[in-house]
Amino acid sequence: MRVYLDDERDTPPGWSRTYWPDPTIALLATGAVTELSLDHDLGDDARGTGYDVLLWIERAVAERGFVAPRLRVHSANPAARLRMRAAIEAIERLSGLAAGDEDAAD
Repeated sequence: MRVYLDDERDTPPGWSRTYWPDPTIALLATGAVTELSLDHDLGDDARGTGYDVLLWIERAVAERGFVAPRLRVHSANPAARLRMRAAIEAIERLSGLAAGDEDAAD
């Protein structure tokens, strides 16, 4: 399953849409997510951001050996993109994966 977390953009064909971190994390916890594309700003920071999903993944990898899906960032927020890329690199290091998955720019 390919999951697209975003509050405004159109969902790309072949992707399942989520709007908030909690449902995204629930899908990740099933182990069925093979690819995840994240926006940062979701319209209500009190409900969380795409970065919060990455923090959950990082913790799950470190604590439980969770196998992270392929991760992408499509946020237009430049500072958040950098922070999210750094989180993905940390997840890759923890997972023993080679870095180099390119961001999907929108």
